[in-house]
Amino acid sequence: MRRTAAVFATFALIASFGIGNMVQANSVMDGLGYLYPELRESAWLIGVIMAIFVGMVILGGVKRIARVASTLVPFMAILYITAALLVLINHASDIPAAFATIIDHALNPWAVGGAAVGEAIRWGVARGLFSNEAGLGSSPMAHAAARTNEPVREGLVAMMEPFIDTLVICTMTGLVIVVTGAYEESSDSLMGVALTAHAFSSTLGAAGAWVVGIGLTLFAYSTIIAWSYYGDRSAYFLFGERAVMPYRVIYTLLVVIGAAVPLQLVWNIADITNILMALPNLLGLVLLAGLVKKLKDDYFSRPHKKT
Repeated sequence: MRRTAAVFATFALIASFGIGNMVQANSVMDGLGYLYPELRESAWLIGVIMAIFVGMVILGGVKRIARVASTLVPFMAILYITAALLVLINHASDIPAAFATIIDHALNPWAVGGAAVGEAIRWGVARGLFSNEAGLGSSPMAHAAARTNEPVREGLVAMMEPFIDTLVICTMTGLVIVVTGAYEESSDSLMGVALTAHAFSSTLGAAGAWVVGIGLTLFAYSTIIAWSYYGDRSAYFLFGERAVMPYRVIYTLLVVIGAAVPLQLVWNIADITNILMALPNLLGLVLLAGLVKKLKDDYFSRPHKKT
């Protein structure tokens, strides 16, 4: 198992620079570029500013990371969900048709050709993995730092993350993009975060674009600092304590590069590193399935006090 763990840690270390760093920085730049197009010419400067704020947190260790993330994430989620609900309420009658459109585009084999379903599944898995990280093996590193004597209970808490993130927030985002008709306007200059901001602004005006911009910035920032912890734990496992600080410095500097390089290049890097990280983790899940079942059966066989 140690060899599998070493392979996983290696790919997790590499993946942290993609999914947890450059993609997030690039998404912030994408959202800000939609609000203020002139900022696209200053991508390096925006990257430097983000790197400074990231460095101020991650160089302080895991306690500071947890404190900042626990403050930002609830505010971000409430702000974003409220705005999405306002848009969906305004287009309530279009929601059933929107679901039908989403299902048709995803599963209709004649939509774009014979490979349409396969492509939809591929992109769905890739983006779903990026969204909730289920099966990736990243979030267990954060949950392992929790103070608890019940690993099963911590696992139950972790199961809420994919539900809230993907089934709630991502579904709401997809519906907003479809019910507003923004998906029909997608282009090379209007994709990703910019497309989402455009969808929100079509109903809520400039305030909608600002909600997406602010929400995305807070989400990306909290993700960057959280993934720095995953990466430095991997560096510690592979090379010891001496590797942690150099890793944090390199990680901080890569925020600048992520903000400035092309969007598609960043996504390609993230997709490749994600799958490399998932493979040893999935192998570990198979090998440990028996132990997990034993712990689960033991936990649910015992009476638990209501809190």
